[in-house]
Amino acid sequence: MSSVRQSTLDAAGWRASLALSFERRATGTLLVGNRHEGPLLVQKPLYPEGRDTCHVAVLHPPGGIASGDRLHIRADLKDRSRALLTTPGATKWYRSEGKVARQDIRFTVGGDAVLEWLPREGILFDGAQVATSLEVTLAPTAGYVGWEILSFGRRASGERWSRGRLWMRTAIRRADRLLWSETADLDATSRFARSSVGLSGFTVCGTLVVAGYEIDSESLGACRAVWTEAGAAGLAGADVGTAGPGAARIGITSVPCVLIARYLGDSTEVAFDWFTRLWAVLRPRLTDRVACAPRVWAC
Repeated sequence: MSSVRQSTLDAAGWRASLALSFERRATGTLLVGNRHEGPLLVQKPLYPEGRDTCHVAVLHPPGGIASGDRLHIRADLKDRSRALLTTPGATKWYRSEGKVARQDIRFTVGGDAVLEWLPREGILFDGAQVATSLEVTLAPTAGYVGWEILSFGRRASGERWSRGRLWMRTAIRRADRLLWSETADLDATSRFARSSVGLSGFTVCGTLVVAGYEIDSESLGACRAVWTEAGAAGLAGADVGTAGPGAARIGITSVPCVLIARYLGDSTEVAFDWFTRLWAVLRPRLTDRVACAPRVWAC
């Protein structure tokens, strides 16, 4: 992020912010704070799985993020609250003529609280210049599940992300201890896009992170079996595989208090399907609740 000049980030564009607060009360988890400025807001809180977990869809009415736009999203979960945040559709990052579009997300999760951040994919239009940051602060007994799926270009129209730049930063902490940190600085014209140690010519990448839980070997094995099972069922798409030209690449690893799953391929649908299946495996094991897909995913 140091390579992004502050003067560039302060260029003209939409300024929007959203601050949410959730509390656990006798009736369940409630959205008790909802402040927004500019084109960021939420739909009505929903409870498709009962009052314990509050589902909220984050809306950006303009439909896309243009050069110079700055979006700030905050969510604060008090002790024992549970919230699932998602988006109703893909986030579009539009072409830029030099200005950077930026999105900053900050989550704070209290004791015995659980936050799930499960957005739809982000699409980088050719020429997009994007800077994103995600910071998650967990109490010692809090849990977090989140994913990000990025499409480098608009595959449906045959457009690739051949110009532009992407800066990304992720940091997850628990009780002042850094559990997971990752940064990226990707130039569309660099060799990284084609390198075998980079994107290998693929147009979609995704990362799922589960933090705050110790993942046992049985759960890890169950997650690793999901890819094979999805391919055998013919439900995940044509590029399911682990070898051969054009086959998607996947990986799952576990470190203390963190599980990371990676997807590299050419289909946002496959990535989303696989992450959703992993979530369905892990959620009952970690939180004693079966996976319940947000209603907006069916729209």
